[in-house]
Amino acid sequence: MPHPKRRWKSAQAKPDPRVEILEKTTPFDGYFQVDVYTFRHQKYGGGWTPEVTREVFERGHAASVLPYDPVRDEVVLVEQFRAGAYAAGLDPWLMEVVAGIIDDDEPAEAVVRREAVEEAGVEIRRLEEMGRVILTPGGSSETLHMFCGEVDSSAAGGHFGVEEEGEDIRAIVLSAREAFKALDERQFSNMNVIASLQWLALNHDRMRQLWAP
Repeated sequence: MPHPKRRWKSAQAKPDPRVEILEKTTPFDGYFQVDVYTFRHQKYGGGWTPEVTREVFERGHAASVLPYDPVRDEVVLVEQFRAGAYAAGLDPWLMEVVAGIIDDDEPAEAVVRREAVEEAGVEIRRLEEMGRVILTPGGSSETLHMFCGEVDSSAAGGHFGVEEEGEDIRAIVLSAREAFKALDERQFSNMNVIASLQWLALNHDRMRQLWAP
C-alpha cells in the first residue's frame, strides 16, 4: 500500500544566537521526514560545544483531547493497535486519548473536534487547554497541543476509525474514578493518556464546577 499524502508542514526552527547551525540535510523525505543537523551551541560555563550531529524525525505537530462528561463524571478513551509499541515489545493495543495530526495551519481546536467524532463518536462542546508539550525532544520536533473536552458520554462507546487508513479503534467509557484507579495501578503505557488523566485528577473539582455547576 502506498504511503498517504503528507498533510502537514515541516517544523521551522527559530533563529537563536546561542545555536550555530553548520549544516542541515534531509536524507529521507516521505510521508514523514528525517533531517540531519550539524551544530554547536553555547555552554553553561562559557564557550561553545564541539560540532554535534543529530538526526531529527519530522512528523508534523499533533493535538489531543480527553473527552470528559462532567455530569456523568466519565471519560471516553480509545484503544487501537500501535506499531511502535509492538516494536518496543509492549502490548501494542494501547489505551489513549483522542488525537490527530494538525494539517498545515489548521487550528488545534478544529483537529480535536474532528478527531473526537472520527475516533470516538462524540461531539466536543467546550474545550479547556491543558498545554503544549514536546514529546521526544532528543530526536523529534513533534509537539502536542493538549485539551480536555466537554462531551455527553451517555451514548459513547463502539468501534470507529477511517477504514481506508487502516484504523480500527474502540471507544471505551470509564468513570473518572475507574480511570484514576487504572492510572494509579499503572495500567497505561501511553504518556499522553497518563498526562491527560493526571491533569484531570488535579483539576477534577474545578472542571465539574466550571462545566456542571
